[in-house]
Amino acid sequence: MRNIVVVDAPSNLGLRPPAPGTVPGCHKLAGALREQRIVQRLKAVEGGVVVPPRYDRGDWQEGDGVFNAAALATYTRKLADRVEHHVRAGDLLVVLGGDCSVQLGASLALRRLGRYGLVAVDASPDFRHPGNSDRVGAAGGEEVALATGRGQEDLTDLEGLRPYLRDEDVRFFGIRDYFEDERAELAALKIPVVTVGDLREWGADALARATAQSYAAPGLDGFWVHLDADVLDPSVMPAVDSPDPGGLEPDELTALLRPLLAAPQCVGLTVTIYDPDLDPDATAGALLADTLVSAFAQS
Repeated sequence: MRNIVVVDAPSNLGLRPPAPGTVPGCHKLAGALREQRIVQRLKAVEGGVVVPPRYDRGDWQEGDGVFNAAALATYTRKLADRVEHHVRAGDLLVVLGGDCSVQLGASLALRRLGRYGLVAVDASPDFRHPGNSDRVGAAGGEEVALATGRGQEDLTDLEGLRPYLRDEDVRFFGIRDYFEDERAELAALKIPVVTVGDLREWGADALARATAQSYAAPGLDGFWVHLDADVLDPSVMPAVDSPDPGGLEPDELTALLRPLLAAPQCVGLTVTIYDPDLDPDATAGALLADTLVSAFAQS
C-alpha cells in the first residue's frame, strides 16, 4: 500500500477575476475540503502547503499573453519540487488546488523524472493557445496547451524541458459533447477525447481500466490524473467559474476515477476549480469530498 499524501496548492493565479476588484475564490478549495475532513477520511499523510505568490495582474491588457506569467513560472517550479519529492518517494500524491494552472507544477515535476501521461477529467480541454484563440491570458484554461509546448516560452520551456507532456500521452474525459471545435482540433492531433456521451455509452469503469493499462506500455513511466470539478453537472456542482450543463453525475465520476487511482501506474491527482465563495452552505464541497473518498475507497 502506498501512502496517500495531501498537499495544498492554493493558487488562483490562472483565472480571470470574477468581478472587478475581486480575485477568484478557488484558492479556498483546499481549506474547504479540509473542513470536510478529507485528509482523515482518505487516511492520508499530511504534506503541507505550497504557498503561491500574490494574485496581481498589474497593468495587464488583452493581447499581452498570459497574465501573472512570472508568478506562475515561479510557482510552477516550487510546486514541482514538492511533487517530485513525493513521486520519488513512491507516494500517491493528492494536490488540492487552486485553479487548473497548478497542473503545470505536476507536469514539470514528472517531466524531470521521465515520461508520464495525463488523464484530464474536465468539462473542457483547457487547450486554448495562440494558434486557436486571440484571448490567451488565463492559464487556468490553457494549462494542457502550455504543458504540451504551445504558448509563450517563459511558461512552456521551464528548465529547458519543453514539452512537459507529449500529445500522444494525454487523454481527456468528461468533455461536453457540444464542444465540437475543441474536439476537432484534438482529434487532428490524435489526442483521445471521451465525451460525457461516450462515457455513458461505453462505460466509465471499462474505459478507465483500458486507459490505465495503456500507460503500462514500454517507454512510459506512469500517469497523473487531473480533476476539474466542473466536469460534474452544475445541478450538483454549481460552485465553479464555468458551470456548463450536460456534465457527469457523482456516481459516474466515481466509477471513472476509481480504476485510475487504483492503478499502480498512477502517481497523483490534482483537484481544482471548486470555489467555496459560490457554495455558501458547503453542499457542493461536501459532495466533492464524498466523491473523492469514494473514488479512493478501493485504491
